[in-house]
Amino acid sequence: MAEKRDYYEVLGVDKGASESEIKKAYRQLAKKYHPDMNPGDKEAEQKFKEASEAYAVLGDEEKRKQYDQFGHAAFDGSGGAGGFDFSNMGDIFGDIFGGDIFGDLFGTRRRNPNEPMKGANVRSSIRISFEDAVSGCEKEMDITLKEECTTCHGSGAKPGTTPTTCKKCGGKGKVVFSQQSLFGMVQNVASCPECHGTGKIIKDKCSDCYGTGYISKNKKIQVSIPAGIDNGQSIRMREKGEPGTNGGPRGDLLIEVIISKHPYFQRQDRDIFSRVNISYAQAALGGEIKINTVDGDIIYEVKPGTQPGTKIRLKGKGVPTLRNKNVRGDHYVTLNVQVPTKLSDKAKEALREFDALSGDSLQSFVDTSKKGKGFFGKNIFKNND
Repeated sequence: MAEKRDYYEVLGVDKGASESEIKKAYRQLAKKYHPDMNPGDKEAEQKFKEASEAYAVLGDEEKRKQYDQFGHAAFDGSGGAGGFDFSNMGDIFGDIFGGDIFGDLFGTRRRNPNEPMKGANVRSSIRISFEDAVSGCEKEMDITLKEECTTCHGSGAKPGTTPTTCKKCGGKGKVVFSQQSLFGMVQNVASCPECHGTGKIIKDKCSDCYGTGYISKNKKIQVSIPAGIDNGQSIRMREKGEPGTNGGPRGDLLIEVIISKHPYFQRQDRDIFSRVNISYAQAALGGEIKINTVDGDIIYEVKPGTQPGTKIRLKGKGVPTLRNKNVRGDHYVTLNVQVPTKLSDKAKEALREFDALSGDSLQSFVDTSKKGKGFFGKNIFKNND
């Protein structure tokens, strides 16, 4: 059998390393070599096992002292890795993988199934207008939620009967079993399959809730939508979700806000963008125009000589922040100069007179005496006759 490597060498730390340094080193190795991250890779599995064994010792103050004094000999009689206590490793794996998989693997989960538990969160959605999202509003919505059964008062048992204690778990709601793991035989704790963790068996079920203790009811919920909310954001309503178990609080209600598209307003963060059409005369001579904003119509003075595509800024006419509805973004308006497509003969003549007085652009590139001639006076149009 190959000689075991020094535990400090396995984790890549000095003998004087602090507890946090050891934990950080192990976290990196465990994340790199965990079997779930390297399916079928026996070498990675072995390295993961080796690193976990090293951390089981160096991560425990008393075991580390024994190892520093006697080396591997301090644990020769413990049956190898199977003799180590891995209960101190649940937290670090929760940090790495965001769950209780290490606790499940080594049986370190010790939560009492009969202790009060918060109910499940409920998700729903509501559609509002663009204007309501900017100004905020109150909305009423229908939602189906579980409520305690009024017939059995949540026991799930038929009136006049009571649940009995589960014989398989003795009313504890959990069972203990042994399982072979990478580190030898370990004990695991699981929810009782007979009573599903309740510790009680219902022989005569309530006819209204079918033994669940809950019935579904349609409820009307008043939702306060804050000014400035954006599309896809959610509102959390505390303890408006599913009921808890064993006296625990209700879960939360999470309402996703869906904002309908506006016919001419567009939003980017806290700013609003729109376009306004103005006539050629308004662009050239200037004048008052009406601009629609989320606060209503305003009158704006267009400057003479305004060019197509000019963008104006209406300060403070945008979307408010969620934290302070008095702090708002801006509204940017692009002025689009419309060119008339249908003109009367009189209008055309007036436009020609205007052009003649303002630069004669219609004739500046036309010389009838040289019409059809290119360079050196040669005719560039050929007669087909």
